[in-house]
Amino acid sequence: MSAETFAAVPGAIVDERGLSHLGNPVREQRELAAGNAVAPLDDRVVLTVAGEDRLSWLDSITSQALTSLTPGVGTELLVLDPQGHVEHAASVVDDGERTWLIVDRDRAAGLLTWLTRMRFRLRVDPQDVSADFAVVGGTVEAADALGAAVVWRDPWPHVGIGGWGYAATEPHPGAERDWAEAVVPRSVLDDLAAAAARGGAHLAGYLAVDALRVAAWRPRASAEADGRTLPHEVDWLRTAVHLDKGCYRGQETVAKVHNLGHPPRRLVSLQLDGSDAELPTPGAAVRLDGTDVGAITSVARHHEEGPIALAIVKRSVPVDAALTVEVPDGEVAAAQEVVVPPDAGRAASIPRLPRLSQRR
Repeated sequence: MSAETFAAVPGAIVDERGLSHLGNPVREQRELAAGNAVAPLDDRVVLTVAGEDRLSWLDSITSQALTSLTPGVGTELLVLDPQGHVEHAASVVDDGERTWLIVDRDRAAGLLTWLTRMRFRLRVDPQDVSADFAVVGGTVEAADALGAAVVWRDPWPHVGIGGWGYAATEPHPGAERDWAEAVVPRSVLDDLAAAAARGGAHLAGYLAVDALRVAAWRPRASAEADGRTLPHEVDWLRTAVHLDKGCYRGQETVAKVHNLGHPPRRLVSLQLDGSDAELPTPGAAVRLDGTDVGAITSVARHHEEGPIALAIVKRSVPVDAALTVEVPDGEVAAAQEVVVPPDAGRAASIPRLPRLSQRR
């Protein structure tokens, strides 16, 4: 576990997920966003796929068009079940010889097993290389300075070729997002820890990373994919799905929901009542008039917006409904901001809306 490398850094709080923070998560967010700090991401695992057929093979079994992926260009893919639900997600970058996949730790073993079973007779070789490589996140400039094997530049929230964006808010809260993840030799972690211990490097923990992600409405498999999640429900068509490519498992559902219907649930952003010191936990109930209508998927305390969360709720929940969220000592009020509209789909006519903070 690479987090143990940072346990001796002054102020470091380390848990089973990794480096949580170094005493001031709010300040760490600002430094991370400004490019003055980097974040060791111990909850990421690195897989690689070598072989001449790697890109066409991944193209054929996932949601993304990858056959013509240019070396160094970051994208992402989803592995769906036959009903179109998200099983796995991976950040993708190719170096011209190998395709690198950055995967949430809790999904990595399952994805590698599935990829291995899907090789057939093709010239592909999926491997877990996390014993040799780790992931460090930050701005593109900060990631580029780490001497990485590859750097994945997050395409979110820009709608890729073949993608489709459902969020109607203008500007999108992630429009200025500058995020990249560097795949580095594990020795780099030792260097970062030593530099941080003597004050020569600034680090941030995963609490800061989460806060910036939640504020940008950025879905993540370990948080927003609960086994029933369709990519439409969390606005993942914009960066992880190519709607015009060839067949893959789950494609029929993806096309049907987008072209003919609406996703049964929808992602919302919640501005939480900040008067309560305790934040809700992932999985906490979201309620309308005392009735459960959804659940929290991610939660954070943002350096500008305060307590915020992402939640998946029923499509039938009115967009202007006053919601509450379960916390350990009761409930807190939650102001809803629409991420995926109830009528999301190709045929929807969606007005462009200002940010909730601007409307206030």
